[in-house]
Order: sequence, then C-alpha cells, then structure tokens
Amino acid sequence: MTRGVRTPDLPPPHAGGVWTLAGDRLIIAAPDGPATILVPTERVRLLAVDLPLPNRARRLAALPFAIEDQVAEPIESLHLALGARTSPADAPSRYLVGVVRAETMAEWVALAEANGLGTAPMVPDVLALPRPIEGWAVELRAGRALVLTADGTGFAMPGALLDSAWEAAGRPRIHSLGEPLSGDMAAHAGTPDLRDDDARAEVAVAELDLRQGAFAARVQRGSTGWRRLGWILGIGAAAHILIAGGDALMLRVIADRRAAETRTLVTMAAPGTNLTGDLKTTVTDLLPAGGGGTPDRFVPLLARLSTALTPLAGSIAVRAIRYEGNVLTMDCDPGAPDLAARIAEALKAGRIQGQATASPDGAIRITASAA
Repeated sequence: MTRGVRTPDLPPPHAGGVWTLAGDRLIIAAPDGPATILVPTERVRLLAVDLPLPNRARRLAALPFAIEDQVAEPIESLHLALGARTSPADAPSRYLVGVVRAETMAEWVALAEANGLGTAPMVPDVLALPRPIEGWAVELRAGRALVLTADGTGFAMPGALLDSAWEAAGRPRIHSLGEPLSGDMAAHAGTPDLRDDDARAEVAVAELDLRQGAFAARVQRGSTGWRRLGWILGIGAAAHILIAGGDALMLRVIADRRAAETRTLVTMAAPGTNLTGDLKTTVTDLLPAGGGGTPDRFVPLLARLSTALTPLAGSIAVRAIRYEGNVLTMDCDPGAPDLAARIAEALKAGRIQGQATASPDGAIRITASAA
C-alpha cells in the first residue's frame, strides 16, 4: 500500500481518500472514500491480548498491565490502542492491540492536521491485507514485506529477511499478494486481493484505529459552525418539549397516585363503596349530612395527608377513617414504639394541622384539620 503518486498541492482540509505515510509526507493512494491514513507497520507493535473484562473502559484500564511484559520500553512512553476481537468465536476475550511510541504518534497527528486530515483514522498498513484463515498473507513490494498472520497480528520487514523469518516461524502457509517470492516460498500460489484501496482501508479501520485516548480525532470547527448551531438549537427545542411532556406526565402520575391512595382509604372506611365513577363526587356523598364542615375540603385534606404519610406507608395499617367538623380522624393499628412521634413529624413536614396520639394498647389516632 505504499505505491501511489504524491498528491498535488491541495487546499486543506482535504478530507477524503486513502493516504499512506512515508517518512514525513503523505501520499495519496486512492482519492475516493472517507479519509484514512495508513501508517508504517514498522513503527507499530501489533499484539493479541487476552482481556476478559466486561466493558471497554475496564479493558483499557487493564491494558498497560496486560502488555508490560511484552514491550521493552516504559509503558508511560507508549501509546496503546485497543482494537477489535481477533477471534470472536474461538477466543472472545482476545483483542488486537497497537503499541506506538507516544512521540511518534504525536508527530503523525501533527502531520495529519497540517495536511487537512486531522480527523482521519490511522491504521497500520499491514491491516489492509486480507486476513488468512491459516498461515501468512504476504505482500512484497519494492523490497518491503508486509505480513498479516492468521491470528490478526502482523509485522513489516525488509524483503531480504522474509525468507529467514518464514523458516524461523516453521514455514507457515503463504498467501502471496504482491511481487513473486523467491526460494521455497515461491512454491506457494498467490491469492489475489480483489478489493479496492477504499474497501481495504475500511476493513483496516474496523480492526484497529490508532486515534484513541490523548490522540483521538478532534471534531473540525469553522465551516461547520452553523450546522452545529442548528443541532444545538434543535436539541434545545427537543429538550424543552421533553421537559414539558415529562412535567405533564409527572403531574398525571402524581394525580393517579393520590387517587389510588384515596380509593384505598375510602375502601377501608366504607367497604363495598362503588368507586368506578367520579371519585370526588363519590367521596363527598359519603360524608355525614349533618357535618359542620364544607364537603369540598375533605378530598384535598385526605390527599395532603396521604402524601405526608407516604414515607411511612409500610409502617401504618389503617382501621377506619372519619370526617366530621373539618377534622379527619384516622385510627391505625399498633406499630413501632416511636411511630406516633414519626407520624407527628410527618404532619409537621407536610404543613398539616394535626397530631398523632398513641393509646395504652398501642393503637394510634391521627387527627388532621382542614381549617
């Protein structure tokens, strides 16, 4: 993937196409498709690392410890990038990891930004080769060899050393993709890669993008300002609509909850009452005809009392409810020794004029005034 013609001067940003990094310059390999930069694999160590952890954040945190015995340089001087699973079916916890010197990565990012490619993914160029089912996929071009192995890792080396490396690796099966190989390696048939450069780059980015962590691609600013402003305004409007809808929904939930609490209290006070119609009318009809209070005050008072006692709902068992003379009386079963005091505090917190008193047998009477 190092072949190509040096790009003519282009006004940045030039955000498309597949590029290769050669020394201190970028070379265009394919002008179409999303911007992608293929970096020299000689500068990247590719490892297959077992990270049996439940999420990406934890895998990233454990990564320095998992590879520290596989690298010779201090971990703090390196940039680590976590890629895809190398074998989801056979080894679901094994991931492809790229290791680059941090200063090298910083130079690459600066070069990309200077050429208008600041958001382009960076991928080791060996990952653009088709991954073999077994053995090695080898691309030999201009005295340089790229080798992608069946486990998803790979490396680059001078072509003159390829034969020796192949012998040392136990003579794995070769899938030749570039120039003809020499010696015993030449006996293996070539396997043409029919994908175009854009398709190869897309697969490579899915395997491993080095632009992570401190070197993650930054969103370009400037000409996209109005678009971003439109998104912000749209999100703001949507948020207001959602908040308004949420408020309405919450009010409805509160109303339904209070209605349910009122039905429960009325059922205890007057078993068998039909509560399928208008609740306020039904409850008002239950009030004593000679009562001195205004009937309309009962329901609001009962709702306020129910709300105030909600934190203690699991501790209170109601026996009966009465409403006379603007006073609601609720008789409850015995409870904890301090239950009456806790109820009194709840009434006070709910700003309800009333009291809670405990009888000698432990029963509790709650009185609340609508005045």
